[in-house]
Amino acid sequence: MTKSLSIVRDRAPDDAANDAACDALRGAVVAIGNFDGVHRGHKAVIAAALDRAKALSRPAAALTLEPHPRAFFKPAEPLFRLTDEAAKLRLLAATGLDGAIILTFDAALASLTAEEFVSRILVERFAISGAAIGFNFHFGANRTGSPVFLAAEGKKHGFAVDVVPPLQDGGQAIASGPIRKALGEGDLDQAAAFLGYPWFVSGEVIHGDKRGRELGFPTANLQLDAACGLRHGVYAVRAAVGGRRYDGVANFGRRPMFDNGTVLLEIFLFDFSGDLYGARIDTAFIAWLREERNFASAKDLVRQMQEDTARAKEALARAGAAFPPI
Repeated sequence: MTKSLSIVRDRAPDDAANDAACDALRGAVVAIGNFDGVHRGHKAVIAAALDRAKALSRPAAALTLEPHPRAFFKPAEPLFRLTDEAAKLRLLAATGLDGAIILTFDAALASLTAEEFVSRILVERFAISGAAIGFNFHFGANRTGSPVFLAAEGKKHGFAVDVVPPLQDGGQAIASGPIRKALGEGDLDQAAAFLGYPWFVSGEVIHGDKRGRELGFPTANLQLDAACGLRHGVYAVRAAVGGRRYDGVANFGRRPMFDNGTVLLEIFLFDFSGDLYGARIDTAFIAWLREERNFASAKDLVRQMQEDTARAKEALARAGAAFPPI
């Protein structure tokens, strides 16, 4: 069972729960990073924090930033995030951490020098007992804080620093950028290999045009973040609804057969009947099936959907029980 995660928000109003969580995590060993995707490289950093915390008999927490710094520095260039804040926290909870400290990345935080970040945030506010970071972690105004600098500051202030070397797979460093690239190409196997789980999205089911129902394939429709860079096309998926999991097939794109309009994720769940409007669904992408395309007639489309369903069932059977650790 996933451990309950104590969550501290630095911009939270006076709140008893936030204060209690802050007290519980004071003196923790912190894994520091953006943790977009909580991929295998991130988990190596988290594992180092967990090991250090166990040795010191201290809690272990992730110290992360929201929104992503890229959104602050380049607001006109939307970032394809692998996980939004809620999904990131759920994945962090699954690692066994005791808590998460969420720093609001704004002008005030961005202006802190590396020295100020250490003294004001790590030492004064949270009195950390240790830190774990990736080999390429930089922080502070103009990114002047480096692993070498943090290790030196740790010696000065009395906390240990573990610098985790790059984790590689097939000769390539595991990082969020290559995962985004793989998803943009529909290469789910590569993305899952780096993530350590099938990539997933969460969202509330919205009303669509109900055309799928008319064709015999009723769909649950999700509108994903506009910056989502997933390749448009048809996928074998696995969804969690109300504590149960269902296999299915999904189309992500603009539906060129009909309106070529708003980008939607349309999910047809096998062996499900009922009303899902307003429900939240976790949808894991298991296998790429084909490009989104137009058809000469509705009959041709239905025939293709039947073929997609058959192929999706085969792919899902090969995938076993694959699902994200959430």
